[in-house]
Amino acid sequence: MTIYFIRHGQSEFNAVFQGGGDPMIFDAPLTPLGFEQAAEARKSMADLNIKRVITSPLTRAIQTSKTIFDGIAPIEVRTGHHELLSHSCDVGRTPAELQADFPDLTFDHLPAEWWHAPNGSGREVIREPTPVFQNRIANFVSDLTTLGDEAVAIIGHGNAFQEIIGFMLHNCQVHQYR
Repeated sequence: MTIYFIRHGQSEFNAVFQGGGDPMIFDAPLTPLGFEQAAEARKSMADLNIKRVITSPLTRAIQTSKTIFDGIAPIEVRTGHHELLSHSCDVGRTPAELQADFPDLTFDHLPAEWWHAPNGSGREVIREPTPVFQNRIANFVSDLTTLGDEAVAIIGHGNAFQEIIGFMLHNCQVHQYR
């Protein structure tokens, strides 16, 4: 089995966040540059023989997945490798909201609040504790052993991949994990 990690393209949050105050862009979508980065990454995917794509439910990851892999491999939405919740862009949307924007994908297996939302906090930005994040990522990595022998692309986020591989990927950077 070969697994490739791909960080999403530039999001609206990435484009404006300078390390100061949170610009309050919830579930940030891709910028035009983010779509260009994903389109460029698509060119390099043809030779990798990807048979399955797993994407985070955050909009920027879904948009990246669809731009790179539509018509190449089926796209499956999963939680576990979604971003560490530390800013507004990391707060997700309900399965119904995602389904309305991406009707060709399946979201009904996701809980209503699949992001870090303690005690039903919904769209509040409540930082995910590091041990909770690390446990979630460890469970995701453990589940990778069940994927089978096909080549898989996993579209996700900087902090999640950094927790797994030890360094930050650039937007739309491809990293062969296994």
